[in-house]
Amino acid sequence: MTEQLKRINKFLSEVGYCSRREADKLIDAGRVTINGVIPEMGTKITANDVVSVDGNIIKNTKREFVYLAFNKPVGIVCTTDTSVEKDNIIDFINYPKRIFPIGRLDKPSEGLILLTDDGDIVNKILRASNNHEKEYVVKVDKPISQTFIERMSGGIPLEDLNKVTKKCAVEKLSTYTFKIILTQGLNRQIRRMCEYLNYEVETLKRVRIMNINLDMPIGKYRTLTKEEFSELNRLISTSTKEYIASINKRSRK
Repeated sequence: MTEQLKRINKFLSEVGYCSRREADKLIDAGRVTINGVIPEMGTKITANDVVSVDGNIIKNTKREFVYLAFNKPVGIVCTTDTSVEKDNIIDFINYPKRIFPIGRLDKPSEGLILLTDDGDIVNKILRASNNHEKEYVVKVDKPISQTFIERMSGGIPLEDLNKVTKKCAVEKLSTYTFKIILTQGLNRQIRRMCEYLNYEVETLKRVRIMNINLDMPIGKYRTLTKEEFSELNRLISTSTKEYIASINKRSRK
């Protein structure tokens, strides 16, 4: 019987230590060892191998994962590196278990972000990030025109990335406030879109990620309900299959 092998980054995500992306960073920094030896990127392990991070053995034990929805305040940074950032999300929440954010929300922004200790689901959500909706309410510094709404929804060129943002749903809520639903996760995307049209963002709040809505006070968190988690898994599964299909299609061209 052939012994099953597993990539080291996948192992670290499945046991809830970190996401695969973070695991790759740890491996690249030489902080991970397998049986006392620093591995190369992509190294596979068996069930008998001893994996350590910073000298601490990581055990593969089955447990209940944590899934949180958090209303991030302005000024909090979405990083797990507590030694670098003073106002980081991990110290702010001070959760009794090791958790990490799924994706990010800029320091000047507020609103919904998900956190977990399930590294595998982080990988699935980030891999499907170009297929799921994120909804924001944004206040700008001057009256919103119909031209602004049309241009924002039609796509804005981002010269440094040499691309135009995807078409999206934009709705005017008041003189200075609009709602926007993105299926894209570019860095500072909304702020840069507004800047291109000579508007400055004054406040930006994320109010929804896929099927999860912001419904807790600022600075507070709650556990996802069974219904929310079930629907989230369904959406991730669909998005991931579509993503893989699109990759395979491009590779055949």
